[in-house]
Amino acid sequence: MTMEKKFDAAEAEARITQRWLSEKAFAAGANATRTDTYSVMIPPPNVTGVLHMGHAFNNTLQDILVRWHRMRGFDTLWQPGTDHAGIATQMVVERQLAETQQPGRAELGRDKFLEKVWEWKATSGGTIINQLKRLGASCDWDREAFTMSGAPGAPAGNDGNFHDAVIKVFVEMYNKGLIYRGKRLVNWDPKFETAISDLEVENIETDGHMWHFKYPLAGGATYTYEEKDEDGNIILSEERNYISIATTRPETMLGDGAVAVHPSDERYAPIVGKLCEIPVGPKEHRRLIPIITDEYPDPDFGSGAVKITGAHDFNDYLVAKRGGIPMYNLMDTKAAMRADGKPYAEEAEAAQKIANGEIPLPDESVIAAMNLVPDAYRGMDRFEARKAVVDDITAEGLAVMVPAHDPRLGKAALKPLAPEEGGEAREDQEVPLVEAKKIMQPFGDRSKVVIEPMLTDQWFVDTDKIVGPALDAVRDGTVKILPESGEKTYYHWLENIEPWCISRQLWWGHQIPVWFDEDGNQFCAATEAEARAQAGDGAVLTRDPDVLDTWFSSGLWPIGTLGWPEDTEALQKYFPTSDLITGQDILFFWVARMMMMQLAVVDDIPFNTIYLHGLVRDAKGKKMSKSTGNVIDPLDIIDEYGADALRFTNAAMASLGGALKLDTSRIAGYRNFGTKLWNAARFAEMNDAFKPAASHTPAIRLPYDSQPTKSVNKWIIGETARTLADVNTALDAYRFNDAADALYKFVWGKVCDWYLELSKPLLMDGTDAEKEETRATLSWVLDQCLILLHPIMPFITEELWSLKGHTTLLAHTDWPDYGTDLVDEAADRELNWTVQIIENIRSTRAQMNVPAGLYVPLVQVEADAAATAAWAANEALIKRLARVDTLTVGAAPKGSMMVGTRGATFALPLADIIDVDAEKARISKSLAKVEKEAGGLRGRLSNPKFAANASAEVVEEAQANLALREEEIAQLTAALAQLNEI
Repeated sequence: MTMEKKFDAAEAEARITQRWLSEKAFAAGANATRTDTYSVMIPPPNVTGVLHMGHAFNNTLQDILVRWHRMRGFDTLWQPGTDHAGIATQMVVERQLAETQQPGRAELGRDKFLEKVWEWKATSGGTIINQLKRLGASCDWDREAFTMSGAPGAPAGNDGNFHDAVIKVFVEMYNKGLIYRGKRLVNWDPKFETAISDLEVENIETDGHMWHFKYPLAGGATYTYEEKDEDGNIILSEERNYISIATTRPETMLGDGAVAVHPSDERYAPIVGKLCEIPVGPKEHRRLIPIITDEYPDPDFGSGAVKITGAHDFNDYLVAKRGGIPMYNLMDTKAAMRADGKPYAEEAEAAQKIANGEIPLPDESVIAAMNLVPDAYRGMDRFEARKAVVDDITAEGLAVMVPAHDPRLGKAALKPLAPEEGGEAREDQEVPLVEAKKIMQPFGDRSKVVIEPMLTDQWFVDTDKIVGPALDAVRDGTVKILPESGEKTYYHWLENIEPWCISRQLWWGHQIPVWFDEDGNQFCAATEAEARAQAGDGAVLTRDPDVLDTWFSSGLWPIGTLGWPEDTEALQKYFPTSDLITGQDILFFWVARMMMMQLAVVDDIPFNTIYLHGLVRDAKGKKMSKSTGNVIDPLDIIDEYGADALRFTNAAMASLGGALKLDTSRIAGYRNFGTKLWNAARFAEMNDAFKPAASHTPAIRLPYDSQPTKSVNKWIIGETARTLADVNTALDAYRFNDAADALYKFVWGKVCDWYLELSKPLLMDGTDAEKEETRATLSWVLDQCLILLHPIMPFITEELWSLKGHTTLLAHTDWPDYGTDLVDEAADRELNWTVQIIENIRSTRAQMNVPAGLYVPLVQVEADAAATAAWAANEALIKRLARVDTLTVGAAPKGSMMVGTRGATFALPLADIIDVDAEKARISKSLAKVEKEAGGLRGRLSNPKFAANASAEVVEEAQANLALREEEIAQLTAALAQLNEI
């Protein structure tokens, strides 16, 4: 069968995938020839997800390692599966119900709604799995797991009983005192009305304002406010009856518990311990709060005084906890100002007694239940309340006033005088101090609404009690994190760990296995029957409606997917797992939690090595986002260039700890690399060498029974052995880019560019024995190319393997284990010398604009014995490939360009071939242009402002461009110097 001219990736990929699947090529243990195991857990993508570049990159690296180990005979498992993705899935199903005009979640009720979710999962939940198959991911797809498998309402299937594992862990940790219910500050999404994790919060820079207000001192007290310069000289001194604070969220003033200043701030020393008035609400019920000291306020920022609203700010929460300051909850679950509870007057009176110390600080739940929102603001949206608070304070004259031309003022703060006063703002007019400034605003990544820090009752893991073993496992080297910089981040997070909020106010997820009786007593059990047995006869129980955070269930991914709590064969064989490859952004959210959970539950590490990578960015190093318009869809890439090109690009840019910049021009280049390999196979086919090699097994170690006789064949066998060693070393060290680089240089540079050319004389004009030896070598070398490339480029290599006549899958072909003892040193020196002289002659010709097809004379000025022998053995090749017609021995003629190589010097007489003056002018012009560009780049890089303001990616790009220009300058300068000697 004659090969097609081109590889049809779209047709072949689908066909090859189907063959792999039908032959169960990726089943756990497939191709195993040794007892060593190698297991990898896929970071489970959201069941709602679609393949993005991060998935494509991450799964390519996993697949390279998995295929490499499988071909080496390891008992291999790549465990696939998806995460139930609580908020994301609930949002998708609710949207679908609305679009199809079905009853909404509230109308359906919990059980009926969950039925709808399972229906959606059955029909639409496998999208990303099918897309991963298109990428070539060699998972054991029959073992596909799901973090909600086995949950109530789940259809029967073969994806395990993950739910039982999750519930068992919760109950056991609860009984050990590691899980508790408490009131803490969490990220609250007002749209979905649930707590969310930090990872689900997007901090976006937005246009905001900083308002400055006066908090009057209690009883009309005054103090001398002084500001000093760096030398201690007083530059401002005035009597004040207030303390000034600045805030970006005036609506939260209603819940202030104190005003804090830094202990070293001398300006406020006279009033520390005194009370000040919150300047909002009915005057007769204004609350007085203490002025305290804490390390948190920055004396150099704003006024140096900050209001402490512990229930609505994470920093304030910590200050409040340290200082025993009450934390008053102001908002409901939709982030509207609370409208429940007692009238404001009663609540404010009680709060004042607490502030005065007249009554002990009540339980935090009692404090949080108090509604200190003045009646006029109750029920308002938080942003509506913000405007009302600002207007009321300003109208009362308690806003800090400054001249209208104050540079801190934003345009929104300038208020023109009334028409009768002149109509426009005057420079001497005083206006409220409202600074226009950029602020980092937290948004829900799915809801797209502003997240509110909220003090709520939630379930927490007491992480302080389980973090120790997770820290020790990395410290003592039991678990290795790559790159090592990840260890520093890991230690920082875990050494400063806070309790982990594991409850979510959703319906889709693992429901908290805790029941409450009418008195609020808790009964934690795997089933309601067990809870009732704990509560006793007649108890009326209500189950907690919340579900577990998806990070809790996915934290059990390694053991849950292997059948725990049952002592399964898979668990015994594949746990602990081998490698975890994941993004550095979830080192804390997922990786560290898996470490803590597995060590807490089964007293063992979940994996041995953690490979962390960054975000895949665009070619300029910018984060991909829809708003920027630079998002690259991996499926579009696969459609246009094929999966192999995308995979090779991913491997090539995966330097350990390096920036991941995806350039479509690189993808196109690696598609061309695949084409180069395809054309090499066609060359072999035309020369009767496209058939299974005589052997590629270690037993024979050579492509034929007898030793090769021709240097070119000895040389390429040695280069193959070197490449195998380089690829093994690179993959063993997780240096995917080094493996890709070694393969690219070998396949394109050594095999396609050189060996095919160097073999042509033997294939066309050699003796029958030389032809047969060269065909056998070419066939063997192609086999090795396919085997070594397969983990990175599985589709084109599997296709060529089959077309070449092999009946077994390449995916199950044994990885070679021959060594560099196959390198023939003499042949290596001879052929490398031959390649070098050809390259040097070609380079000189190109630099001097010698016509490509023109044959030129060559003069051997000097040559040692090895160089003379190498020339004699390969003269015909050198002359043909370097376009040389004659070789003479002697002195370099006038007007020659010198060409050096190891052990020899040659001269190319070009004075009569090229227009020397024209070439000087051309090269001089090019040199001037490049020097100008290099000068501009040096100027930018030496400019302190550029270094201070430019991003690391921009600086790195400028440095790389300068290095290229300097290399080009060196080449052009050398060429010009040679021309000047003619």
